[in-house]
Amino acid sequence: MTLLAHTRYCDEILDQTARLREIVEGADPAARIPTCPDWDLRELALHVGRAHRWAGETVRTRATEAVPTDQVPDSAGPADGDPAALGAWLSAGAEATVRALRAAGPDTEVWTWAWERRSAFWARRVAHETVVHRADAALATGTAYEVVPDLAADTVTEWLQIMAFAQAAGHLEAAGPRGAGQSLHLHATDVPGAEWLIEIGEDSFTWRQAHEKATVAVRGPLTSLMLTFNRRLKPEEGGLEVLGDRGLLDFWLERSSFG
Repeated sequence: MTLLAHTRYCDEILDQTARLREIVEGADPAARIPTCPDWDLRELALHVGRAHRWAGETVRTRATEAVPTDQVPDSAGPADGDPAALGAWLSAGAEATVRALRAAGPDTEVWTWAWERRSAFWARRVAHETVVHRADAALATGTAYEVVPDLAADTVTEWLQIMAFAQAAGHLEAAGPRGAGQSLHLHATDVPGAEWLIEIGEDSFTWRQAHEKATVAVRGPLTSLMLTFNRRLKPEEGGLEVLGDRGLLDFWLERSSFG
């Protein structure tokens, strides 16, 4: 599984935002988001719209350091709870961000918080941020949710890269005595090649795409696998099969969060 093209990530930002907008405009803005329990649907939409604008401003200005949130244009969002106004604001932010990303192309040097300092990072990050938060909105409102295979697979890969980066920076404890010497195998049964092997050590973890026996294996549809790995579904909620040490899977999921 390889990275998608810069233009594809840009297209997905627009498409995923349009799908999120449909949910926002068709549901109660006060609906709670169980997977983000501090937010209701309006607050979720505001978070996504602000993230879009912040990333877009970072790329547009060719920032060399983090852009202060109070310097991001139009980040407040609509003053009232009108779903149509909120949906329009969401779309406007995504469109502005994509314009900035397309103008920059993938190789423009800009500030990021992560392992690469290119505009390509922001195209990919914003696309997956929107993919996962659309899932939050869909799960909260009972809306059908699916992601095309290559995008879903890349969401898993990017999350592993983020966790490895966070661990190296001291912001994550996804390794330790409970898991040392053990491994997890993620296996999408509906998409050939969508498999990941995570090996846990005393102080760190490593991962690679491989089909190998592991301490615990999680098997099932790729979208469900992606949502479980992103802590949006429990394995049984997504129709996944867990083979081996379920406690190791729980250990991993408990620790694979930061921020």
